[in-house]
Amino acid sequence: MTDTSIPTTVAPQVLLINHFKTLKLPTFAREYEKVGIECAREGIDYARYLLRLCELECIDREQRNTERRIRQAKFPVIKSLDTFDFAAIAGLNKTLVLELIRCEWIDKRENIIALGPSGVGKTHIASALGLAACQKGMSVLFTTASALVHELMEARDEKRLRTLQKQLANVKLLIIDELGYVPFTAVGAELLFEVFSRRYEHGATLVTSNLPFDEWTSVLGSERLTGALLDRLTHHVHILEMNGESYRLATSRKRQKQTAQNKSKEEDTSQYK
Repeated sequence: MTDTSIPTTVAPQVLLINHFKTLKLPTFAREYEKVGIECAREGIDYARYLLRLCELECIDREQRNTERRIRQAKFPVIKSLDTFDFAAIAGLNKTLVLELIRCEWIDKRENIIALGPSGVGKTHIASALGLAACQKGMSVLFTTASALVHELMEARDEKRLRTLQKQLANVKLLIIDELGYVPFTAVGAELLFEVFSRRYEHGATLVTSNLPFDEWTSVLGSERLTGALLDRLTHHVHILEMNGESYRLATSRKRQKQTAQNKSKEEDTSQYK
């Protein structure tokens, strides 16, 4: 029996969408019709039409890549330098911070150490510098010192320490926050030292600490180990001195004062009712 059925013709739009998916061009798939209509209306030739689509794809792809790097960095909170109150920390070298935000120090495999008491914005500065690095196409990892040591010891027990050490050595910028809040065991301190040693002149490292250098032994437990760590960490380093009143405490006091003033105004107003 002869087949008299009429072959189904696949619409070119369907084929285009499938090809765009295969080639991983989601912006092409989303924008090609709209951009085509715009270009036809403006009298733009096919070469400029393709150029416009390619530009949109590149912009969207970079945005997606930046968002991926930010997720992988594991920032506790995403903060930029725009929201940092330099006036609250008078001793901080603002000029140096604005230079560091350009991220050239990361390409040079230099380090940053931010020193100061709790609440002055060390984590904010570290996050802002890490965010800028992500936006410039660099891989970043943010962790606290205690969490990193815990992860290192857990990886050692599970026989995957070498894999973790390799990951930590290969990231472009490693941010270690809150060094000094929790003392480490001898094993933990040695594992942390190994991280710094592997990154020495191979990757940029940013450390925040509430302790001056001469008190780091209280955390690492060994003068020899502390000396060796500081020798590597401070060889190519930018030091940010962030001494001053806790920004969080000052903000809390300001909020409490404002609340008291508002309550006083409400009481005064109620007397005339």
